[in-house]
Amino acid sequence: MKHWIIVVSKDHIGRGISGGFIQANHGKLAPLKRMEVGDWVAVYSPKQKMNGNEPLQAFTAIGQVRDEDIYQKQMAIDFIPYRRNVNYYECAEVPIAPMIEKLDFITNKKAWGYNFRFGFLKFPAQILRR
Repeated sequence: MKHWIIVVSKDHIGRGISGGFIQANHGKLAPLKRMEVGDWVAVYSPKQKMNGNEPLQAFTAIGQVRDEDIYQKQMAIDFIPYRRNVNYYECAEVPIAPMIEKLDFITNKKAWGYNFRFGFLKFPAQILRR
């Protein structure tokens, strides 16, 4: 079992929670293929809205990969992203700022956002227990 962080704005993860799916890196296939059934997914939302400027910088969702299915869903004429089914669990929105010092995978605490730049990262399981 692996543990992943996916970077998604809060408004977009709201759609994912409602629909029981996750998209990663603007709908790319490769990140979803790295995931397996039962893997944990934590969603980090740097902003409230994808095209907005209002920062959030919080973890906003948690769930587990439900099945093997990876599929596409047409959202616009020129945008057909890949999705993966996820069972989401009720959780509180948790700001990242108080956690930064304790997160071992963030080695440079002053430039902590650097770790999230690719939008999809593996993280150690012990973080879930803190």
